[in-house]
Amino acid sequence: MRRGPGELEAEVLAVLWQRREPASAEQVRKRLDGPLAYTTVVTILSRLHEKGVVTREKQGRSFTYSPVDDEPGLAARRMRAVLDSEHDRDSVLARFVSNLPARDEQALLELLRRDPAEG
Repeated sequence: MRRGPGELEAEVLAVLWQRREPASAEQVRKRLDGPLAYTTVVTILSRLHEKGVVTREKQGRSFTYSPVDDEPGLAARRMRAVLDSEHDRDSVLARFVSNLPARDEQALLELLRRDPAEG
């Protein structure tokens, strides 16, 4: 079965998030569904490293990989990247907020009201 664009990257990240410790390409490959070549997993991990989504550390002759962020952190980074690519940030933010469901808008307002010292 052929995966759609980005699906394999998402599956690899899910494995890394579940492990909660650095993993080699072989450890990731063993936890993925379906037969995948070791080189395919190395390629995906290398791409994720180039995108700044995972870090890698030399272990012997290969690398171990760790996610830079958890799932919510990665989603926030993606949202920030889209915002950073727009010329009229204020309009983009205004449109984004105006299209939020009431529940999400309320959550955003509560987050903005928090004291930054609270974390």
